[in-house]
Amino acid sequence: MTRLTQLQVEETIFPLAEVFTISRGSRTQARVVTVSITRDGVTGWGECVPYARYDETVESVIGEIRGIQADLDNGMDRAALQSLMHAGAARNALDCALWDLEAKQAGKSAWQLAGLAEPGPEITAYTLSLAQPDAMRAKAAEHAHRPLLKIKLGGEGDMARLQAVREGAPNTDIIIDANEGWNAETYRELAPVLVDLGVKMVEQPLPAGDDDALRDIERVLPVCADESCHDRASLGALHGKYDMVNIKLDKTGGLTEALALRDAARNAGFAVMVGCMVGSSLAMAPAMLVAQGAEFTDLDGPLLLAQDRDTPLLFDSQGVHPPVAALWG
Repeated sequence: MTRLTQLQVEETIFPLAEVFTISRGSRTQARVVTVSITRDGVTGWGECVPYARYDETVESVIGEIRGIQADLDNGMDRAALQSLMHAGAARNALDCALWDLEAKQAGKSAWQLAGLAEPGPEITAYTLSLAQPDAMRAKAAEHAHRPLLKIKLGGEGDMARLQAVREGAPNTDIIIDANEGWNAETYRELAPVLVDLGVKMVEQPLPAGDDDALRDIERVLPVCADESCHDRASLGALHGKYDMVNIKLDKTGGLTEALALRDAARNAGFAVMVGCMVGSSLAMAPAMLVAQGAEFTDLDGPLLLAQDRDTPLLFDSQGVHPPVAALWG
């Protein structure tokens, strides 16, 4: 039976608190896509962050989402969405909006609909962007009170950056993300230094299309797949190269696949990290369900913004808390 579903999709821009730099470039704002789906007077919300690394733009993602209107009018649900759209940012926003809609229509929380235990706060990493060693030392010192720092690397001088961060935050756990910026030789050179400095994990050291070298390199600390892991179909190629997978809803195409990927990854022997693009609390909220019990949580996107959603997630000494109903789920 056909029923009219109101779909709204628009770009939302959030200025960043300061310039954010990784190995692929810098940005001063987060350009996200906000989606709402309304049926019978009830509205569900979702957010995605189009990512150029995956050939996505705000405009292309908005076009993909608008192209699903007829399917929504024909009663499309989350299960149907999985086969109608490929994994990526557009499906993520729609999937999460449908979760929110279903929860509101049922008068339940999203975690109840998913058959999960009630979520609690999770310690999240706080990300330091790529900069010169002195600047990174100063930033590390500023955030040395945080239990977990994530360091963006991927360029010449990374050893000096690592040492500077450790000097600035001598007692904080550190994980690092090279964003595909190293080669095998660089990894071999830096790996012993990472261990000496107490680094807990290294994320995506080699390019996703050129990471077979990891099979022949001793992994002296856990190596996490980010750009090399999108959804469950990615897992088969990761064995022997990675110890952990970074689950991001913008890669999996939503919460539905993210939960399935988490379970499949654990069953396949991988540890789990739950990460994010730089987005608002609305983008992080569904990921909190996936992050429960993860080895590492990296949902600090809202902390990098100068302005967040009207109802933001709560961040305190316990970490990042699950969303209230006014935000999502």
